[in-house]
Amino acid sequence: MLELAADIDVLARFGRALAEPLRCRILLALRRAPAYPAELAEALGVSRTRLSNHLACLRDCGLVVTVPDGRRTRYELADARLGHALDDLRAAVVAVESGRTCPDAEEKGCC
Repeated sequence: MLELAADIDVLARFGRALAEPLRCRILLALRRAPAYPAELAEALGVSRTRLSNHLACLRDCGLVVTVPDGRRTRYELADARLGHALDDLRAAVVAVESGRTCPDAEEKGCC
């Protein structure tokens, strides 16, 4: 039963990360290539402060890591398999029902 609890925790962390659209955009951007925060903020059209908060969340969830590069810090996915997982999850959801939305998502706190 302990393994099941650990599996649930891992999936819940991934779900929390994907629950925020900006974090999804960050993960998708990092799936393409590692990036520096300033460049990532500009590419995503968000403030560095807002990006920093979401990068911290993704780091705390264990989904991204920092890589020192001289005086700069680069961000990348913690494991290449995360990029494949994002691709597979997106493809699976689209294959199941691409036109579906989550009704009352804001009211129910889902999706």
